[in-house]
Amino acid sequence: MRSEREKMLAGEPYLAWDKELYAERIACRQTLHRLNNSIPDTEEWIASIQQLISNATDDTYIEPPFRCDYGSNIRVGKNFYANFNCIILDVNRVEIGDNVMFAPNVQIYTAGHPTDVKGRVEQGVEFGLPITIGDNVWIGGGVIVCPGVTIGSNSVIGAGAVVTKNIPENVVAAGNPCKIIKTIDNS
Repeated sequence: MRSEREKMLAGEPYLAWDKELYAERIACRQTLHRLNNSIPDTEEWIASIQQLISNATDDTYIEPPFRCDYGSNIRVGKNFYANFNCIILDVNRVEIGDNVMFAPNVQIYTAGHPTDVKGRVEQGVEFGLPITIGDNVWIGGGVIVCPGVTIGSNSVIGAGAVVTKNIPENVVAAGNPCKIIKTIDNS
């Protein structure tokens, strides 16, 4: 029988209040507390980022405060920057490419819930779909990226956008719902 964690990462419905998952979220909260109460570029700040995101490098920069569910499901490329108040709900995988910048208040949501009351409220069922962000992407302030979305390399997402569908490479997109505004010539 598959664990709730295995179901979660497979994008299948799972029970969010599973004891193993709950313990992982509490451990993450403890690390987040240390990160969010530390000064950037200190040993505690660096150690907290590396504990949360296992592939974080010396050029991973996360401005406190930062929030996530597990941290263990987030992968970042080289030269990643997240400004203040970033939230990444990583109940599924979040893959972030090289040279990606998040403005303040960016929200990355892999988590979703059933629309029926019984599944959502009474049973506590949740699901998650992966999010992929390509290389050289700039995500503007207050952007929300919804479950299952891919944002192509070299694209810019305008402030306040709600990204509900995939965005191709080399475009500027904005709005609610997010739509392509123009193509970027990166030649």
